[in-house]
Amino acid sequence: MAIVDKQITYRIYLVAFTIFLVAIAIVVKLTNIQWVQGDALRELAKKETVKSFVIPANKGNIYSADGSLLATSIPNYQIRFDAVAPKSEVFEKNINSLSDSLSKMLGKPRSFYQLALRKARANKSRYLLVARDLSYTEYIRIKSFPLFNQGAFEGGMIVEQETIRKHPIGEIAERTIGYERITPEGKPDGKGIEWSFRKYLNGKDGKVLKQKIAKGQWKPIRDVNEIDPQDGYDVISTIDVYIQDIAHHALLKQLKEFKAEHGCVVVMETKTGKIKAISNLGKLKESDSTYFETTNYAIAESHEPGSTFKLVDLIALLDDNKIDTSKVYDSKGGIIDYRGNKVRDSHEGGYGKISLGRGFEVSSNTIMVQAVYENYKNNPQEFVDRIDRMGLNKPLGLPFQGEGKPYIPQPKDKEWSAISLPWMAFGYGVSVTPLQTLTLYNAVANNGEMVKPQFVSEIKEWNKTIKRYDKQVINSKICSDKTIKKLKNVLQNVFKKEGATAHKLYSKNFSMAGKTGTAQANYGKNGGIDKHYISSFVGFFPAEKPKYSCIVVVHKPNTSGNNFYGADVAGPVFKRIAQKIFTDTPSSNEIKNLNKKDTKQEIAFNDYYAKSQLDIKVIPNLKGMSGMDAIALLENLKMKVKVIGVGKVKKQSIQPGEALNKNQTIILELS
Repeated sequence: MAIVDKQITYRIYLVAFTIFLVAIAIVVKLTNIQWVQGDALRELAKKETVKSFVIPANKGNIYSADGSLLATSIPNYQIRFDAVAPKSEVFEKNINSLSDSLSKMLGKPRSFYQLALRKARANKSRYLLVARDLSYTEYIRIKSFPLFNQGAFEGGMIVEQETIRKHPIGEIAERTIGYERITPEGKPDGKGIEWSFRKYLNGKDGKVLKQKIAKGQWKPIRDVNEIDPQDGYDVISTIDVYIQDIAHHALLKQLKEFKAEHGCVVVMETKTGKIKAISNLGKLKESDSTYFETTNYAIAESHEPGSTFKLVDLIALLDDNKIDTSKVYDSKGGIIDYRGNKVRDSHEGGYGKISLGRGFEVSSNTIMVQAVYENYKNNPQEFVDRIDRMGLNKPLGLPFQGEGKPYIPQPKDKEWSAISLPWMAFGYGVSVTPLQTLTLYNAVANNGEMVKPQFVSEIKEWNKTIKRYDKQVINSKICSDKTIKKLKNVLQNVFKKEGATAHKLYSKNFSMAGKTGTAQANYGKNGGIDKHYISSFVGFFPAEKPKYSCIVVVHKPNTSGNNFYGADVAGPVFKRIAQKIFTDTPSSNEIKNLNKKDTKQEIAFNDYYAKSQLDIKVIPNLKGMSGMDAIALLENLKMKVKVIGVGKVKKQSIQPGEALNKNQTIILELS
């Protein structure tokens, strides 16, 4: 028995010793965790449960020149409820009134919200969706509701905010207003004003600390942000919403009528280069009938301009003193051969013998090509240098991504051939963007000063100007005043002269100047199967004192009716814009000689004034007095006046000299 007891004792000691060793190991481990690994583990726990989140700053707005809102950031709020956060007595005290408030604001029955809140409380839900897509005003309102007004920890209200970019005027000028985005590869990208001026628009992001809660969700640790976001500045564009609307719908109408692939229109303020309207419309698919702002064709698309490039011919020929517009050429039946390559006029049989100026007005390829080739064939570099000095050989340097690159052949290039010079003369073998072409024509309208197209006028913070963008001059004088005068004259004749390409667009009510253009594209690809037309029109108005310049380009119009020419397709858009601006814009004509005295008027006034100053007690003789003066005089005498006819007083119903009685009625016959 003693042996058994002894064995039991040994076992008890062994178990106790083992437990002692385990206890020591636990103490050692806890000590190691607390003092050796404690900081690292606490930091790890913090990283796993507490995280800093970025609060995107509200972007600045983009405004039109007339103050209309083109793009704005709208805060969008989502409200959730942490049902575990409020204490029981606080929850019970406020649930009824909170349900009432939510019902009035969101429209669902009070019972719906009571049930949802109680169910979330019972299930210990920490992320119940209460409302989404709330405006800032709605967010402020819901934040004041019972329970929610006690904040995140006491009231359980969780606020999530995102910023949505809206274009209040819709898709008009959408491509120029642009966007900013993150690509699927995670890279920032964008277009238009939104992207190019993002350093001003975006502001500075803020930060908020959030704690991880159930189901991988996060909620703010405190009611205030670690760093508050700073809103971006506003960008004031040069766009005029009224002109933009005219240009957009005029282009859209023509694209639909001719079932064109795509097109663009730009309206520029002549003196400053400010872009008042720009519209770029195209189909997503060839079979579509709906047009969208997909690509900024006016800026990005560099292509052969066709006959609108003939203005370059005239500038060079006139300013280099080669020939005058009166020089006569023979169109040679409308066909000229250069090294086996034929230059043709659109008018079958040509135009006979006509002057250079008339050749421009009717857009004769044979006349313009002969003039350029004859005068520059021995030194084509002289012609090309003239083009380069005008700045057409390089991009405009616009603030946007993807500006199209022009191409002007150079005689030293290996691509230069014997037909390069004659082909350049009627707009082939060269490549420019629509906005480059417009900039050249605008320079003519602006008496030779070439200004850079401008899309933004200033950066503002409320009413404070942060940065102003002034006019930028590309070329102070593209040619002499003498040449400018002749250019303006022939550009007006394109409308005014019988038989000129735009004569059917002429209006005696408002003056215009410009040039038609019809270019063949893809004429050398796939045996000509892919050939199509580019119809364009560019010019300025009013012709005498230009205020605006405008270009219209339409790609791939339907050719079934054989009316794919610039005057038929693009010209009506130009005219519609000019017409609407002329007829709908109030006149601000100056009244001259406002203070000049009229003798007859002075005598009549003095007569009226003398009679009005008398202490009249009898009916005065009004015969010969103007009706307006007679009425004023009698009404001042407290008489009632009835008038028959217009002009001066011929007869009065109460004879002169009769006693004057107030409130008496007198009838005046005027003639």
